[in-house]
Amino acid sequence: MSALNFLAPRPFSHPETWEGIEYKWKFLVFRPAYFQHEGYVLAAVALYLVLFFVGKSLNEKKASSWFTAHKSLLEANFSKPASGGLIQDGYSDFFAFSSGRRNVASLHAIFTLRPRHDPFQLIMQTGYAAFDLQYRPLDDLQLDFLLPASIPADFVWALVHKDELRGIKKGRWDLTFTRTTENPALPGYLSVMSEYADITENMFKLPAGQALLKVLEDPAIKPYFRSLSITDQPRDRPSTVAEFEDRQKHVILSLVAPPASSASVDEPLVKAVFALIDQLSRVALRPETKNKLRTVRADVSKEIKKEEAEKLAEESNVEDKKAAKRRAEEERIARLPAAEQQKILERERKRSFKKAQSRVTGRK
Repeated sequence: MSALNFLAPRPFSHPETWEGIEYKWKFLVFRPAYFQHEGYVLAAVALYLVLFFVGKSLNEKKASSWFTAHKSLLEANFSKPASGGLIQDGYSDFFAFSSGRRNVASLHAIFTLRPRHDPFQLIMQTGYAAFDLQYRPLDDLQLDFLLPASIPADFVWALVHKDELRGIKKGRWDLTFTRTTENPALPGYLSVMSEYADITENMFKLPAGQALLKVLEDPAIKPYFRSLSITDQPRDRPSTVAEFEDRQKHVILSLVAPPASSASVDEPLVKAVFALIDQLSRVALRPETKNKLRTVRADVSKEIKKEEAEKLAEESNVEDKKAAKRRAEEERIARLPAAEQQKILERERKRSFKKAQSRVTGRK
């Protein structure tokens, strides 16, 4: 036991006199000098709570300010504007859903803000941004317009801020269909991503396309614009032909969420996107362009179908190997003496009983 004496706490020595600060109430005595470390812990917890509530309120204010500033625009365009109001999921994610408009099946406004409520996550984001120069933590706002099937937008086309070009294809499988080019009609900070030049020419011929370019030339828009894409492909690569064929058409406006003090700065841009959607039916692609688009999609469908068949064959091979292993084991047991077979059967019975018991306990 003497070897463990160092683990025992030192005996408390109550001083005869106390010259420090103390608070007495009946038989209770509180001396703050004895609780210095606890005071530091409480101060740290209090600071974290203050930062939590301040960051939480900043995110809520940013999302609600944008929603309030654009409420009249949503009401003018949708019969059910933002039904349910602004929905909060956690402390940095907010959503608004609108429906009931010609040429737009629905609109999802999705805020993914920085985790201001969690100082540790903010520090990690800032540190990683210093390590990886391509990583830029931003307050993301996406307006995802789902188009009806009747809109002839069977292509992939996008305007992208040049700062986004390096990473945008990593997160958007649909944009891998495109080639990135410069265009003299665009402001200097933008590039166009298009499957074919014919699509770009048609987009810029539209009156709404020309109006969109004028809006994008506004210096007030530049800090908040990230990309505008028109796509008939999913963002993530489908794993089955059924998923690939069941594709939907979207117009996706990706922005940096503006501060609460400038919540309405992107309203002209949103209006221009509504006008562009209304004129998409006027896009008249050349027949050879349409044939090329169909060929590309047919080739992708064949590739996915081939991968799907290979995956099914691999799974079938695994099952065949398991079945062959079971048969070999059964044949081995069949060649054993009866006593040995009885022992093996008893072990299997006990193992099955234990599994059944664990499943019943898990349900409880």
